[in-house]
Amino acid sequence: MDVTPEAAGGVGSPRAASISLQGIHKRYPNGTEAVRELSLEVKAGELVVLIGPSGCGKSTVLRMVNRLIEPTAGRIMLGDEDVTDVDPVRLRRRIGYVIQNVGLFPHQTVRANVATVPGLLGWSRDQTRARVDELLDLVGLDPAQFGRRYPHELSGGQRQRVGVARALAADPVVLLMDEPFSAVDPIVRARLQEEFLRLQAEVRKTILLVTHDLDEAVRLGDRIAVLSQGGHLEQYDTPAALLGAPATPFVREFVGADRGIRRLAVTQLDRDALEPVPGDVEADLPTVPLDGSAYDALAVLLTSGRDRLVVTDGGRPVGALSRQRLLDLGRVTG
Repeated sequence: MDVTPEAAGGVGSPRAASISLQGIHKRYPNGTEAVRELSLEVKAGELVVLIGPSGCGKSTVLRMVNRLIEPTAGRIMLGDEDVTDVDPVRLRRRIGYVIQNVGLFPHQTVRANVATVPGLLGWSRDQTRARVDELLDLVGLDPAQFGRRYPHELSGGQRQRVGVARALAADPVVLLMDEPFSAVDPIVRARLQEEFLRLQAEVRKTILLVTHDLDEAVRLGDRIAVLSQGGHLEQYDTPAALLGAPATPFVREFVGADRGIRRLAVTQLDRDALEPVPGDVEADLPTVPLDGSAYDALAVLLTSGRDRLVVTDGGRPVGALSRQRLLDLGRVTG
């Protein structure tokens, strides 16, 4: 089902919108400055992760975007629209919001939970039902099996999937996610992250995600914003650049001494970085696909006990990588 622009949040509304934070500031009546002069640009369709220590203003930033908290100063643009000029109820119906403990309505079925915003927007019963079925399928839950269940009948991972489906129900232009996977165990979290990456590749929403987990940030984010106390932006970069060259002592300490290994996990193999294939020993060397990561390649190399491996594309050798070259890819500065 292709949701109409009118149903999704306004005539001509896009399926994803950029977010521009322009010198936003939040000071509470007691004088506490939760966020101070934060500026950040998020492109349409991009997944940006906010990370930093507790109390650095990550969740406050999200709540200012959908006006659950009003900024003291600065501008927040959703596309070309200042969110402070929009009715907050109308604004929130265009923004999906996923929180740590999901927040499903316990007295409503899965189907009714996912249909919450379409119901508020006045969608027809048939349109709503089709959209709910589509989204439950999209997040890996069979509508016939799960639609009539209640939240207490689901596992933690299943409830989180329902929460994502509900947030996407009215085809929002922006998705805000506050510690969305932290309430489940590590195995389920890894599976949810994998499913979420698959989902994002399909729907391409603009996503602002808060986490305290650096591995999650590196795995999910197109770019990562590291915040320190007062919402100060220490560095805003791709995962590989952030891990490879921390911009400040704060970032260097935050990402940790093992950032080289993390960098390998987000460094894709590059055809231009490959060495010629040593034809006389090609058959004896381990192989990895070109679409894998440098971390995967190093793991294969260390397991094999060899000093070189062959990289293939569609089963055909396209180059080789030495152990030293792989270690160089994980080298960090600063």
